[in-house]
Amino acid sequence: MTAIPGNDAGSASAGRTHAALVTGGTGGMGRVIAGRLAADGFDVAIAHAGQKQAADAAVAEIQGHARHGAAFDADIANETAVTDLFDAVEDSFGQLDVVVNTAGINQPAAVVDLDLSDFDAIHRVNVRGTFIIDQQAARRLRRGGAIVNVSSSMVLAAPPGLSAYAASKSAVDVLTRILAKELRGRDITVNAVAPGPTATPAFLAGTPAEEQKELAALPPLERLGSPQDIAGVVSFLAGPSGRWVNGQVVYANGGFV
Repeated sequence: MTAIPGNDAGSASAGRTHAALVTGGTGGMGRVIAGRLAADGFDVAIAHAGQKQAADAAVAEIQGHARHGAAFDADIANETAVTDLFDAVEDSFGQLDVVVNTAGINQPAAVVDLDLSDFDAIHRVNVRGTFIIDQQAARRLRRGGAIVNVSSSMVLAAPPGLSAYAASKSAVDVLTRILAKELRGRDITVNAVAPGPTATPAFLAGTPAEEQKELAALPPLERLGSPQDIAGVVSFLAGPSGRWVNGQVVYANGGFV
């Protein structure tokens, strides 16, 4: 595991009071969430999978909010790697207050066509990875902390071609609800945010323009979601105003479904 150090603004030695870890922090959604948490006053660690250049840029954004930032290269579906990740983050940031799981993958295909190796890869990252991150977070977060998983509105929409992905996110929903109950007495909230179609760079690059227009027309608000929309929900769930929301899946999709 490698870390990219940030500046010392808000670090533990300077009296830091709040720290967050964002997995998938170099992705279009995770990077915006990390920046929003930094703007909210959190020092922010991000976990990524071998994307050093994007990680450097994400850390620079965190630093731009005068917060301590660092990036860690880790396989979130590997138990040893995740244990090492949390150890390294705690060494740099102290005990964590918030963990946000945005890391996830998808491989669209009909049930009859999906290669089982793709099915296994999707569930390894989306289900096993979320479980392992949540497990370490549950063991380590401070009292008063928050865990936020990223699910998907595709669980409700159930569109053709996304069976493996939607099934993996359904597992995230159940994990979220159960973990919230298991942390009774710890004053730690556990919630999930379930975006609808969101205009991340990956979505825009991988979705034909006509399909983008069709998806944007579906919500009553008549547009695609933005990463900033999702970051706002995460900010609420991770912050003091969201303390009475627990064990919930928040559908952030503009009324898409």
